[in-house]
Amino acid sequence: MAPSDMSHIINELGEDRELYFNAVAPPIMQTSNFAFRSVDDLRKRFEDEMSGYVYSRGLNPTADMLRKKMAALDEAEDCLLFANGAAAIFAAVLAHVKAGDHIISIHNPYSWAQRTFDVILPRFGITTTYIDGTDIAHFEAALKPYTTFIYLESPNSWTYELQDLKAVAELAKKHHITTLIDNSYCTPLFQKPIPLGIDLCMQTATKYIGGHSDTLGGVLTGSHAAMKRIFDSEYLAIGSGLSPFNAWLLLRGLRTLPARLERISKTTRTVMDFLKSHPKIDLVLFPLDERFPQYDLAKQQMRGACGLLTITLKEGTMQRITAFCESLQHFLIAVSWGGHESLVLPKCAGIKEDAFDAANKQHQYIRLYTGLEDADYLIADLTQALDRI
Repeated sequence: MAPSDMSHIINELGEDRELYFNAVAPPIMQTSNFAFRSVDDLRKRFEDEMSGYVYSRGLNPTADMLRKKMAALDEAEDCLLFANGAAAIFAAVLAHVKAGDHIISIHNPYSWAQRTFDVILPRFGITTTYIDGTDIAHFEAALKPYTTFIYLESPNSWTYELQDLKAVAELAKKHHITTLIDNSYCTPLFQKPIPLGIDLCMQTATKYIGGHSDTLGGVLTGSHAAMKRIFDSEYLAIGSGLSPFNAWLLLRGLRTLPARLERISKTTRTVMDFLKSHPKIDLVLFPLDERFPQYDLAKQQMRGACGLLTITLKEGTMQRITAFCESLQHFLIAVSWGGHESLVLPKCAGIKEDAFDAANKQHQYIRLYTGLEDADYLIADLTQALDRI
């Protein structure tokens, strides 16, 4: 996609300013309901609620602006907006499985995706096989005659393993299997899974699309037929659509997405280079680092990477990890990423102290997110925290 096309999508597509007094910023259509001039008009809308506005649980004009932009950025036919990313995953999966089906998922998926696979779907006889998604042979080996769905995260948000999206898509289409990817790490600016053959592309708009840590949102894109299928059942039944105000906040955040990703990318590189040379750092994981095991694949299917990187400390005990994280003054201890503020999240926060195993590298992981602060400001904070351990 050319920069001019991206600029048009972000700043103009779907915005009919003459309909709202030529205001530069779009209005918030903060309404639950829409009126009709005749019973016949209402009857026609009931026949296809996705064709227009009936009730904001379905479609809303403010949200529609964002729908059009996100579909275009993903090079998809259509889009649905959700209250959060977990809701988007849940609806997409539920719409494409039935009792007795089988799902293939990458190892250690997003926690609420795994909750769906492990707790909710087994009630209906739906099983999930978890695999190392770095090798297409693992997908082939996990196939069953009743496999109907494949769940991907490329990269994931801790250790950044990738899947060969084109190869997975080709395998899935051969066996009539629906594919879904969580593209939250890359956003449509850095990776476009749908042109590579993936059926459904999801991202948590809470993160980079919003960019200000002040709203939640989920985006799901794909063919119009797939979005219509979800809209007519799971979307309306679950009632997890995006509110007009949150859609407006995400539109506001989207305006600055290219500039924010450019700055965060540069800062991440500078911080990564500092950490790689620090004597107290044992490991640095980042998908576009030349030492990353899947660097060639990352370069092939990603246009960029930014924000998240994972480190381990030398002598990574729980006490040293805790001391490091709590000594940081400008990296906030928090989940998520994509906002203006830098964050730190230690894996051991989810591990009971008596279960921590210093010999298990995964227990030692510390995830850093570099926000919009100056790189030297963040490096100074990391330096003083590392000096304390």
